[in-house]
Amino acid sequence: MEEKKRNSFTGSIGFVLAAAGSAVGLGNIWRFPNLAAKNGGGLFLLIYIILALTFGFALLTTEVAIGRKTQESPLTAYKKIHKGFGFIGIFAYIVPFIIYPYYCVIGGWVIKYMSTYLAFQGQAAVVDGFFTGFITHQWQPILYTFLFAALCFVIVYKGVENGIEKYSRILMPILAVLVIFIAVYSVFLKFTDGNGETRTGLQGLGIYFIPNFKGLTFGRFLRICLDAMGQLFYSLSIAMGIMVAYGSYMKKDVNLGKSINQIEIFDSGIAIIAGMMIIPAVYVFAGQEGLTSAGPGLVFVTLPKVFSSMGDFGEMFALMFFVMVLFAALTSAVSILEAIVSSMMDKLHWSRHKATLVMAGIGFLVSVIVCLGYNKLYFEASFATVVNGQILDILDYASNNLLMPIVAILTCILIGWVVKPKTIIDEVTLNGEKFGRKGLYVVMIKFVAPVLLLIILLGSFGIFG
Repeated sequence: MEEKKRNSFTGSIGFVLAAAGSAVGLGNIWRFPNLAAKNGGGLFLLIYIILALTFGFALLTTEVAIGRKTQESPLTAYKKIHKGFGFIGIFAYIVPFIIYPYYCVIGGWVIKYMSTYLAFQGQAAVVDGFFTGFITHQWQPILYTFLFAALCFVIVYKGVENGIEKYSRILMPILAVLVIFIAVYSVFLKFTDGNGETRTGLQGLGIYFIPNFKGLTFGRFLRICLDAMGQLFYSLSIAMGIMVAYGSYMKKDVNLGKSINQIEIFDSGIAIIAGMMIIPAVYVFAGQEGLTSAGPGLVFVTLPKVFSSMGDFGEMFALMFFVMVLFAALTSAVSILEAIVSSMMDKLHWSRHKATLVMAGIGFLVSVIVCLGYNKLYFEASFATVVNGQILDILDYASNNLLMPIVAILTCILIGWVVKPKTIIDEVTLNGEKFGRKGLYVVMIKFVAPVLLLIILLGSFGIFG
């Protein structure tokens, strides 16, 4: 019986844009700027870039190479590498299955805000309680979640070449242009508050880029390193099965090492420019204290107030911003759903259409439960690093803080000590390509990365404060 030909990206560009689209998500928009602002600005950036070129490079290379070598999705790929380690694939499958539903919910929030500004009702978004009133409404969040989930469904349903790659080629360049435009505009902002104090975007940029060593202790330095390492780990979509799935769609003649380098540059570049976009704007209109907002609070509460302070151009600026955030959320959510769908296709031999319909349907039903967690199913849970958490927070903690580090640690053990780094090196150099950072890769995957990942895992239990 002839084996069915596996879908694939048309070339290097398609793969890089899709993978970068996965990496450039909501974490780049609301988590990275906040961490940079509170962690010494330029010092955080320097540490982040160093880690991206070492720690991030090793993990990203490993997962993409596993995917391409096996031509399998995350659920089945690890077993093909080593029969005794097939259980890693189960964990790698569970991670996106947990993440996708609540990511769709947040994507729905983005559509709500985008539509609010599109309807020229931006002042409503500034009113205290707007965000809380929306997420606690019984049916509105479900409706907007459905709209976001439907977009994801359509793209993944269309397949790799006609769906994921096609839309990544459209969305990612637009996303990059929007981020750069908003960043440039933010730098030139100027505002005088009621106390007569004038703040400029350039001053905000200085907070972002100039290292702040004031009060720097060894303990604080370690905290900055931990934050940078955690952000990089989550930003690159590592240990979510995504890069394994995308790697499985990469053609054998594509230069894997070069593609990895391009993803690193694209992801880190967008993250850094996102900081240039947000930090100067927030500083100008909300002051230093405005930079302390993190997570959804930054995007859905603080920034609408910033946009309102901009005057006539504020609503147009806000609309462009939320369009950009929607693109970032969509490219990431599509990659998460694809990791789930591809696993079902390989494991159960389902067609793409059947796998997408079933898994997207299940994902949406769980999304409804997440939405109801803010009203009908509301409760508060506090444990480890979670305080007064709802269903969304619990799912986020379980996937990002527990399962992802565990998957990554087990992957390092598998590649570093069981099947040996040569397994990955051979895949990277398959067509005679040079592996410029081969020595670094071996050291990272065997020794350094497992230790750093263990620190991230321990940090998830609040051990480091």
